[in-house]
Amino acid sequence: MKITIIARQVTVTDDLKELVSKKLSKFDKFFSDEAEAFVTFSKKKNTEKLEVTISYSGTLFRSEVEDETFNNSLDRCVENIERQIRKNKTRLERRLRQGAFADYSSLGSEAVAEEGEFKIRVKSFSFKPMSPEEAILQMNLLSHKFYVFVNSETNETCVVYKREDGAYGLIVPSEEH
Repeated sequence: MKITIIARQVTVTDDLKELVSKKLSKFDKFFSDEAEAFVTFSKKKNTEKLEVTISYSGTLFRSEVEDETFNNSLDRCVENIERQIRKNKTRLERRLRQGAFADYSSLGSEAVAEEGEFKIRVKSFSFKPMSPEEAILQMNLLSHKFYVFVNSETNETCVVYKREDGAYGLIVPSEEH
């Protein structure tokens, strides 16, 4: 797995980089060498925040944890991603490395019920082309956390959403490489 360390307003020591590499190596049985992990370190007031995103074969695994230390955050991030894998074991078997679940006991001792069949509620509505600003206004008027719309400037289907920091985000489609 290729690991990319990103430091935002903090210095990441070599010991911490080694620890990240060691902790994430436990996922090698699930992913081939093509997998990429992005580990972002940042500090926010008195807490240290760690984001781990693993990208493999078009599937993303992500965990974001704030804790007193990066070591604690790393442990919790790894646990969260393990839980995601266990919870979706059946669906992931086709996407992950062959035989990844042969030794299922090595996935940790915590019992997690595997997710059953997805219950999907279908909702359809017509799209009116609008600007991202109009979409944010509409989202706020509906008290939603996100809003799907057709961007009047690009004619693409996009999504605006409210971020945890109070700002807004815009998701635009891109061609997969």
